[in-house]
Amino acid sequence: MVVSALKVLERAFAEHQIKVSLDDNLPLVNIDSVLMERVIYNLLENTVKYTPAGSIVEIGANVQERVIEVWVDDNGPGLPEGKEEVIFKKFERGQPEGATRGVGLGLAICRAIVEAHGGEIHAENRPQGGARFIFTLPKGNPPLLDAEDIAEGEEVH
Repeated sequence: MVVSALKVLERAFAEHQIKVSLDDNLPLVNIDSVLMERVIYNLLENTVKYTPAGSIVEIGANVQERVIEVWVDDNGPGLPEGKEEVIFKKFERGQPEGATRGVGLGLAICRAIVEAHGGEIHAENRPQGGARFIFTLPKGNPPLLDAEDIAEGEEVH
């Protein structure tokens, strides 16, 4: 999903430095991969909109006790003070209207998708500057691939 979202945004990221940091032990999780790719795409697209050329953008994921944590960091100007929560509401934007393109739905869509998967999403300013968007997904049980089910699916009736 990360690679796919980065591929779609390849031209937009031409002037940014991208770092990917994925835990080697990421488990399989039961998610709608198309919707989760949309979350990653929206978060990455926001970094392009709100950071200057040459900025460093990092996307990563790691395993916590009960969740998988995914984050997108940038070293841009950060979030306006007090907007860390409100930017996830419909039609809310981090910048005044007209400063950047968009209508303020991207992060609201992210929140709806992540919460539909039983996760949480939030944003914060990084101490060293820039913004961090973090979402979590419950680890749960990975989808099981039963050899019997696979064989039955291949039978011709």
